[in-house]
Amino acid sequence: MVQLIVGKKGKGKTKYLLDKVNTAIQDAHGSIVYLDKSSKHMYELNNKIRLIDVSAFPLRNSDEFIGFICGILSQDHDLEQMYLDSFLRLARLEGRENEIDGCVKQLEEISRIFGADFVLSVSLDKEELSAELQEKIILAL
Repeated sequence: MVQLIVGKKGKGKTKYLLDKVNTAIQDAHGSIVYLDKSSKHMYELNNKIRLIDVSAFPLRNSDEFIGFICGILSQDHDLEQMYLDSFLRLARLEGRENEIDGCVKQLEEISRIFGADFVLSVSLDKEELSAELQEKIILAL
């Protein structure tokens, strides 16, 4: 399953995402990973949550990003949830918002195959997303 938290920059998506992941770890039976564009939020995360600073990896496009996600999953068979802050930046989709649907579709397929859920924060307004993606929104700010 893929869920979206949407809203323009500065609306509070990261705070909501941090609260959600810190709550989720209390009931988790497997592991949880939080992907971010820096390690800035390291001390705001429960110490049982693995933070990955994606900026440390030389990813050039969304295909490489999907490969990166698959690599994380291949190394942790107990992974049950992934939280992706600043999804457009992490997935190298800034300026190529028309490719979001395809990338999210790939994440849906990965989720179905491996049983890991994804929660993405996306710096776009709800109206800027396709109808298919709007159905995945859990919070619009």
